[in-house]
Amino acid sequence: MNYSIQQLSEIASKPERNILGLMSGTSLDGLDMVLCNITGAGRETLLEVKKIKTFPYPQDIISRLREVVSVEEASLQEVCLAHTWLANYHADLVLETLAGWEMEPTDIDAVASHGQTIYHAPFVKHRKKGMPNATLQIGDGDHIARNTGIITISDFRQKHTAAGGEGAPMASLVDKLLFSHPTENRFLLNIGGIANFSFLPSQASDARYVTTDTGPGNTLINAVVQSEFGREFDRDGAIAASGTVQPELLRQMKQDPYFHEPFPKTTGPELFNLKWIEKNKKKVGKTGIAATDLVATLTWLTAETIADALRSVADGLDADTPPAVYVSGGGMHNKTMMRWLNGLLEDIPVESFETIGYNPDAKEAASFAVLANEMLAGEGFLIDPKQGTPRRVNFGKISFPV
Repeated sequence: MNYSIQQLSEIASKPERNILGLMSGTSLDGLDMVLCNITGAGRETLLEVKKIKTFPYPQDIISRLREVVSVEEASLQEVCLAHTWLANYHADLVLETLAGWEMEPTDIDAVASHGQTIYHAPFVKHRKKGMPNATLQIGDGDHIARNTGIITISDFRQKHTAAGGEGAPMASLVDKLLFSHPTENRFLLNIGGIANFSFLPSQASDARYVTTDTGPGNTLINAVVQSEFGREFDRDGAIAASGTVQPELLRQMKQDPYFHEPFPKTTGPELFNLKWIEKNKKKVGKTGIAATDLVATLTWLTAETIADALRSVADGLDADTPPAVYVSGGGMHNKTMMRWLNGLLEDIPVESFETIGYNPDAKEAASFAVLANEMLAGEGFLIDPKQGTPRRVNFGKISFPV
């Protein structure tokens, strides 16, 4: 038997595995690295987060990524190069982190690398008749495997689109597997560059499981803060708190067809970007709006579209079993956004994901570690695309070090 296949078989047969999850989101703020010990697979999966490390991207990495991430036109040479250099950079960070943890690559059974999404193009965005849902991530798994000496699983989103899905949200598959509760209806809300949620009905409920993007999370806020204030993000929501929400502009933005599409749906900075903001400003004659007011309006837009989406599900639930919302992602650190979201949701409690036992900043990277574990040792996830028959699917492509 080929040595690599034999090694893969041995890892898959182990009762538990150490998997290193890597996540780099659309905010381009850095790489999250989470060491997970995972026992079993499928409904028997037990997840323990052992270590967490976040590497903020230096400005030169951010600048280079911005040349190819979520832009309509990019140099094919730069895309090709970025696919490799980002993988090599991530591999270096893996080795540096393991050394800092006093671990060897041989202590890790697999790396689960999400990569960096450079373009997300579901049909709801591209509207090209006869063309499929599509998404593209860079950070080649072969280079990570070769440079670290660790089997690497990557390209998780591709199988989702191949099976009829939109390639997102992927963490929701793990949410359903690990975080459903016997008696509590739960929303697991993640506010990254894009906001998304999983609604997990209680095991006693006949409500329907829902997962979807809601629209912009931090992406519009960050874009304006970077262009107008020279900062990467609005720390604690301080800029938003100093501004005034512009109702007319807010109403115009909320008229975007995306907000009226049925669930499930996905989106990205390909739609919600500075051009989108300018288009809406011109429609209401608000081209001279103060930057602080614009940040306030965009922050309220995120809070309100999240609240609208959550309410559309919550309002159909039995009054005897009210839901709770558990939040993860960078947006949870925006105090202004969270204050407004709490006010909009009124009687629905909003808590940190940590309340149910997990570090919210580790959630996405850990989710991809669980997806990788299922690829190695499980039967896959049952997905229900908009068309077609529900079927079990495993996610990720396997790269060997040799």
